[in-house]
Amino acid sequence: MKLLIFIGINVGGYLGWELGEHFGMLTAFMVSGAGSVLGVFGGWWLARKLLE
Repeated sequence: MKLLIFIGINVGGYLGWELGEHFGMLTAFMVSGAGSVLGVFGGWWLARKLLE
């Protein structure tokens, strides 16, 4: 479970950074944080589905 959450944090943060980077550094930072939070949720959800 921890591995999938870790992967979700990294992928979500990366995607958020790439999406927000076009609007400036602060926007990239905030969207990256939101992407990381969504990545935690996605990794947790996937781990729950796979480990049931």
